[in-house]
Formats: sequence, C-alpha cells, structure tokens
Amino acid sequence: MSDADLPLSATPRTALHRMKEKGHRDRSALFDVLRASFVCHLGVLVDGCPMVVPTVYGFDDQHLYLHGSVASRSLTTGAEVCVTVTVVDGLVLARSVFEHGINYRSAMIYGSPRWVTDPDEVLHGLRTLTEHVAPGQWDYARQPNRKELAATALLALPLSEASVKTRSGPPDDGDSPDAARGHWAGELPLVARWQQPLTDPALPATVPVPAHVAARAGARVDGRR
Repeated sequence: MSDADLPLSATPRTALHRMKEKGHRDRSALFDVLRASFVCHLGVLVDGCPMVVPTVYGFDDQHLYLHGSVASRSLTTGAEVCVTVTVVDGLVLARSVFEHGINYRSAMIYGSPRWVTDPDEVLHGLRTLTEHVAPGQWDYARQPNRKELAATALLALPLSEASVKTRSGPPDDGDSPDAARGHWAGELPLVARWQQPLTDPALPATVPVPAHVAARAGARVDGRR
C-alpha cells in the first residue's frame, strides 16, 4: 500500500466535532482538494502573534511544498503551522437567512514544516510547485540559478495530519415550516475558468503563446469538466 492509499490521521486537531457527516477520512479526498486549487493560507505564530499568509503551493504523495524568501518571517520561525485550502463551489440560498450556506471543498493540514536543504529535493519541490500552478512551465522557462536558489526558502509540510470537509447540494430546509412560504431556494454555482492569455507587450509579435499555456484557456481552474 502506498502513502496515497493510507487513510488520513485521526488526531484531536483533525477530529470534526460539528457536522461530522461532511468530513472525509480517505486521503484521496485530500488530494482532490489540493488539486482543485493552487493558493493556500499559511497560519503561523510570529513573535507570539498569529499571521495568516496566502501563498501558492505544490504537493506530492507525502508533502505539501511552500516557498518564499529566506527573509520571510512566516517561513523561518520553525513553529508548527496550519495550512488551509478552500474551494468555493457556490452559494446555498435557503428559505431563511439562518439556513443559507456555501458549497465548498476544504482541507486543513497541521504539522511542523521541514526546511528543505538537499539540492535534489529543492529542485523536486520547486518543480512540483511550479508544475502544479502552471503545468509545462518548469521545462519551458529558465530554471532557477544558484543565486536564486540561495535566496529561496522551501518548506516541506508532511501530509500526515490533515482533515477534509466538504458540502454540496441544495438547502437543508426543504421540509421545514419555511417551505410553505413559497420563497425560491436553491444553489447559485460558482465556476472559475482560465481566460485567454495576455502577451507581455515587451515581447516581439513573432513570439507565440506556448501550447501548454494556450491549452488552459477556457478550462476550469479546479480541473473539473
């Protein structure tokens, strides 16, 4: 059995105390959420104060990779972190305001990230991150040189302690007394799609848009059809 087939850990931090039916213990559910987005929020204590930083990420079967400047306070504390990823799929508009909600997919990952120093893993992590955000770009663009690598901090956060929670479907008040009021209720789906590439004005007109970039125009950001 590979790491990808193992169930998610059950710890006091990952246990759901409310709406347990929306939780998922299979690791494939975590990967589904991670594949559907590319921006996470890194929560960490810096000098005793909470800091939540939006940043891009990449992942493999074992780690979530985060990167930034070696001078970044959020990446260099050595403290435990909580990383969240949220994908909004739409609004849930019920008959009463109290029952309104959101359809979503979310993941929370806890742990102590490791500063990656092995040169091969640094390149693996940066490639993983780049290819998750922009598939095909790692081999197309110039890869980082020694000076740029020295200025970059790469963290590897184990995927061993995580929780996944999702909601989908219509409002929950279809059989409530409010149903007799005759108000419309339902879902307002939200779908984000990549638009047509905009070429840098500094480029000569003869430079075409790479095929791996052009192919994403019109596609859903979350990878679904």
